[in-house]
Amino acid sequence: ELKGIVFIIQSQSNSFHSKRAEDLKRDILKQAVDLGKELPTVLLIHQINRHEGAWTILPLMRDFSVTYGRNSSWIFFCEEDTRIQVVKLLETLRRFDKSKEWFLGKALYDEESTIIHHYAFAENPTVFKFPDFAAGWALSIPLVNKLAKKLKSEPLKSDFTIDLKHEIALYIWQKGEGPHLTPVPEFCTEDVNSYKVDHCATTFSNFLPLCGEPVNKEDVFVAVKTCRKFHGDRIPVVKQTWEREAALIEYYSDYADISIPTIDLGIPNTERGHCGKTFAILERFLNNTSPRTPWLVVVDDDTLISIFRLRKLLSCYDPNEPVFLGERYGYGLGTGGYSYITGGGGMVFSRTAVQKLLASKCRCYSMDAPDDMVLGMCFSGLGIPITHSPLFHQARPMDYPKDYLSHQIPVSFHKHWNIDPVKVYFTWLAPNTEQSHNGKKVGYNREDL
Repeated sequence: ELKGIVFIIQSQSNSFHSKRAEDLKRDILKQAVDLGKELPTVLLIHQINRHEGAWTILPLMRDFSVTYGRNSSWIFFCEEDTRIQVVKLLETLRRFDKSKEWFLGKALYDEESTIIHHYAFAENPTVFKFPDFAAGWALSIPLVNKLAKKLKSEPLKSDFTIDLKHEIALYIWQKGEGPHLTPVPEFCTEDVNSYKVDHCATTFSNFLPLCGEPVNKEDVFVAVKTCRKFHGDRIPVVKQTWEREAALIEYYSDYADISIPTIDLGIPNTERGHCGKTFAILERFLNNTSPRTPWLVVVDDDTLISIFRLRKLLSCYDPNEPVFLGERYGYGLGTGGYSYITGGGGMVFSRTAVQKLLASKCRCYSMDAPDDMVLGMCFSGLGIPITHSPLFHQARPMDYPKDYLSHQIPVSFHKHWNIDPVKVYFTWLAPNTEQSHNGKKVGYNREDL
């Protein structure tokens, strides 16, 4: 029965995202009323628990087991943009014996092992399946109870959360002792208007959020972190690709090169971390740019980004809120810890967030500390939440399952290893994918990248 399903929306506290999640909750409850069914429980993950790591889901299993372990059959997880046909979802779940341990979802897998997937299946990565959260995924209550018991005896290790969907599947699999993901064809990521969705219990809105006009070009200040040794190979890529989209852009280096031009912040280059450099950029943004410029984007010199799409995305966020936006990672979330925005995909700050951060006196513990992690720690201490967008990417297109990228309009990718970065930009990120490049029309096939 519907009342046996607990819906968990993977929501966020930022006002734009929480409203989206509330809309989805209302839609699920309205469908239940229209069916004349007893109302199911619908929870927003950011409201369930003030635990910093609630978004990583596993720390909540014990609560789920205690609260729903006796009277419910399924816990169904979805994203704020997942659309659910409640009747079809009920029909789909009825095919599975709720007294057994089930892990259901739309299956993704890696074509090849990359660092974000921890090399768990380096020999043959395609054998290990993990769920596409956008399509929704479900755990039967017996499995929830088993996971809760395991977590009680073996607390989560205090390390990194990098690719949550993969890590949850790995934890459930338990080195082969737990269930594999069972692929469910009714869990879909097709757009709701697609002709393919007749059989689907879930669909996914495949679009770039746009809440009114895109923000003005002059509303976004772009800071590129570079150093002398990369002036010759990485900066020309930026200039050939996305620089033209940015009205306000500065390159920060350990050496003033007038031909680019770069600005020497007086911070020596460090081999790793770059915390000193990033905080110097934040100070400069606050003190040297127009107070009317509400947004700062900090990127690496090997980040490929669509400023055009970012301006659309930023139309949905209130710059008067302290916003820290990008791809979210976690550190030590099983035992407190904090979330942070991983730097390579680009870090977006509202001016309000920068003001609050610098007023707090929270600073680098060393010049070469990891800037993104220190920022996460600082914002966590200030009670300012990280805002996650899956459209920012810490790695290259080839490092993600094709099916995962197929329902995305990406904002960024990172790293130039073994790829032609110019080609990647014009294929995945250019304002229109058939962009003229050096006067010639170019259209690349995403499958090749």
